[in-house]
Amino acid sequence: MAIFTDPIREHADFGPGDAEWLHLLVGDWQMVADLAFADLALWFPHPEYGYVALAHVRPSTTHTVFHGDFVGEGIRSDLRPLVDKAWNSRAIERSSETNWSSDMALRVEAVPMVRNGRTLAVVTTHMDLSSSRMPSRLELTYRQCAYDLLRMGTLGLWPDFASPTGSRRGAPRVGDGLIRLDADGVVQYASPNGVSAFRRLGDGESLEGRSLAEVTASLLKDRRMVDETLPLVVTGRMPWRSEIESRGVSLSLRAIPLRDEQQRFGALVLCRDVSELRRREMELVTKDATIREIHHRVKNNLQTVAALLRMQSRRMVSEEAKQGLEQAMRRVATIALVHETLSQGLTQSVDFDELIGRQFRLSAEVASPSQQVKTERSGTFGELPSDLATPLALVINELVTNAVEHGLEGRAGTVWLIADRAEGEDGDGEELTVTIADDGVGLPDTPHVEGLGLQIVRTLVTSELGGTIQWLPREGGGTAVRIRLSLVGR
Repeated sequence: MAIFTDPIREHADFGPGDAEWLHLLVGDWQMVADLAFADLALWFPHPEYGYVALAHVRPSTTHTVFHGDFVGEGIRSDLRPLVDKAWNSRAIERSSETNWSSDMALRVEAVPMVRNGRTLAVVTTHMDLSSSRMPSRLELTYRQCAYDLLRMGTLGLWPDFASPTGSRRGAPRVGDGLIRLDADGVVQYASPNGVSAFRRLGDGESLEGRSLAEVTASLLKDRRMVDETLPLVVTGRMPWRSEIESRGVSLSLRAIPLRDEQQRFGALVLCRDVSELRRREMELVTKDATIREIHHRVKNNLQTVAALLRMQSRRMVSEEAKQGLEQAMRRVATIALVHETLSQGLTQSVDFDELIGRQFRLSAEVASPSQQVKTERSGTFGELPSDLATPLALVINELVTNAVEHGLEGRAGTVWLIADRAEGEDGDGEELTVTIADDGVGLPDTPHVEGLGLQIVRTLVTSELGGTIQWLPREGGGTAVRIRLSLVGR
């Protein structure tokens, strides 16, 4: 999928980090659109269109002024002079007259995004002025915050590369709660949702006029569990994220320092109650731990069954009964090995190469206690889902045992395991081909009756794996068994 800077790569004179800086801007400018109560568009010079729209964001705090998508299109003729002026002056420019779009009166501003003394693009803000009501204190504060951020963009101070890009969910948004701090960390304004968030933590007083760091410190019950980034976030000194937990409530905080050419003059702190989100994450962690424990116990129980079968086989007088119990013991041990692997991870998939590497050698050794059998493995299985791993491991175990016992017939030889995971012939998803080969006596000349092991193999391949199986003569002597199965939808 193309990214929004692709159309300008041919004629963009970008330095190191410039394209990444614009991506940081677009990744975070929803906050500015919400604060400005305005649509934002990003423009870049284009030899054919004058300027081309690279991206567009709509506010979630008010209605949009552009219902159509104009990304990739050229700039309107009435907007170009303002964008030209901002590009050249490297300062915020406001339209001298009200623009009318459909039935709305718009105020348009052009904000150059300047980095290292060079204009990289221009952001235009489009705000609806058709409403006749007086703006509230919240709106005035939000718009001032938006202006401060855009002004920092003209100085190359925002967006900040130090901003975290971690994957932890629950990033605060403007509508979740906003607090504006002065340079000393004292609250100048707190939105109603911001006040409510801190009240849920246990603070019953007004936030305005108080130090947010002191308010936060008074709410902490166990300071040993405090995130080390919290002091720098609640004072607005660093553009980081942190969390505070009190009385069963988890509050996610994000700070955006406000700076000019000389100093930091304040900060914005976005806050969001993520208590329910963290509770659900904890439930998932608990379920994952439970699933791992179940796999571990199943593995232990299967190992116990295998041990009982081994003990029973030793008491058997009949050699045929003894071999039957030993084969059953090996099959149970193979299933136990899959559950042991699943018990060590959080996912329901298996690194099959690691699992089968041990199982392949073990199967050959157990089937050939009195003969020298060499094993060689090549190719890659990759990650396989557990519902595929268990029957495939059983099939390989049976075929390796069959190759040693009936292919080599008691003499020294080699057994090969070859995996080929590639795109299917029809291009419809991946296909896995598994080949087990030996350099033994080869296929019999006359049809023979299949034993229990080969009957198990056929049933698992066709019913459980949904694949096909072929017995072929191996080039150079011996037998090759080839299994093909589709990985589509697995």
